[in-house]
Amino acid sequence: MDIQRLWVDALDLWGTLDQHPLLHAALGLGVLLLISLVLGRIARFLMLHASRLLARQPALRWVEDLRHNKVLQRLAQTTPSLVMQFGLRLVPELSDTAQHFLGNLALAFTLLFLSMALSCLLDALLDIYARTEHARTRSIKGYVQLAKMVLWVFSAIVIVATLIDRSPLLLLSGLGAMSAVLLLVYKDTLLSFVASVQLTSNDMLHVGDWIEMPQVGADGDVIDITLHTVKVQNFDKTIVSIPTWRLMSESFRNYRGMQQSGGRRIKRSLFIDATGVRFLTVQEEQRLSGVRLLGDYLATKRKELHDWNEAQGLVEELAANRRKLTNIGTSRAFALAYLKNHPDVHPNMTCMVRQMQTSAEGVPLEVYCFTRTTAWADYERIQGDIFDYLLAVLPEFGLSVYQQPSGSDMRMGLAARIERMSEA
Repeated sequence: MDIQRLWVDALDLWGTLDQHPLLHAALGLGVLLLISLVLGRIARFLMLHASRLLARQPALRWVEDLRHNKVLQRLAQTTPSLVMQFGLRLVPELSDTAQHFLGNLALAFTLLFLSMALSCLLDALLDIYARTEHARTRSIKGYVQLAKMVLWVFSAIVIVATLIDRSPLLLLSGLGAMSAVLLLVYKDTLLSFVASVQLTSNDMLHVGDWIEMPQVGADGDVIDITLHTVKVQNFDKTIVSIPTWRLMSESFRNYRGMQQSGGRRIKRSLFIDATGVRFLTVQEEQRLSGVRLLGDYLATKRKELHDWNEAQGLVEELAANRRKLTNIGTSRAFALAYLKNHPDVHPNMTCMVRQMQTSAEGVPLEVYCFTRTTAWADYERIQGDIFDYLLAVLPEFGLSVYQQPSGSDMRMGLAARIERMSEA
């Protein structure tokens, strides 16, 4: 009896719905919406469960990238709108106008979620590329950002055209008239894109490069290259964001060549006090002959000078008429021999000690060589050790470093002068 009563009530309700077509259509839409939401949940569950199983295989690691960037979730979100789009024709008492409007609305949602899925797919491709060897030298982040920008522009045009039931070509023709405005608005984007292409194609900048750009306060490692900016982490751990187009319009220094060569240059001068420059005496020559790094040099040089003087008949002439060894030349030869025997100086790169133009600060002896390492801390240690030793060994040659007089020097000179005057 209860079943028969329920059946009768259902028939009465159906008859009531036949008398009210709007209510009938609303109920049909409600049922269709409920079914579409349920199917969407089922599709999402099946996609995520299948992706978890596939991601366990090492060869399908890229599936985990799709899950992490929510590509599969976005695809599953298109299920309700697709069900609504194709199920509207089954809704009874639904007018053609309502069916057309709701169909366009469902299609717009489908396009929206597809665009979101494609955007997430680009992010997943970026993560996949980041694990390759090429990612260490070439960044595609700028290209991905540009692709996402183009994707969303065209997606917005197609979605709006779908909602207003017009051809997308009509909106695109309108954008053609706005090209001047778009060029003005996206000027920095276009400049940055062109600069990014040139930097990548010419192999001018990589992530991890040490660059120096004083005009923007950048001196450190490149940590990120995007469409609009290049991020540089300075050695004081501050981060500088440089517009990409400035790297093409202005100059910057890249130390990648130095890092790849395996040697870093030392170029620093010792300023010798010119008043200490003189000829070596015979006793000093004999004493310095005992220096291991100078033995061969002094023997060769003495023979060369003796032969030249003898050929000129100047053996017993004044020192000004003869060629003789000088303390500054001997110290220069010692410094060069010291560098060539130093374990941390690169043997296959330029190594020399040269005398530069004499100035008011003395006679510069410039050390020019390369270390075996490019690490900053090791480089500074090696450079410091070299110059510590060269400075300490100068008195062995009767030389001293030029130093401008300080206040204490003035006081000591004045005190000595007063003492001499008192003695007189």
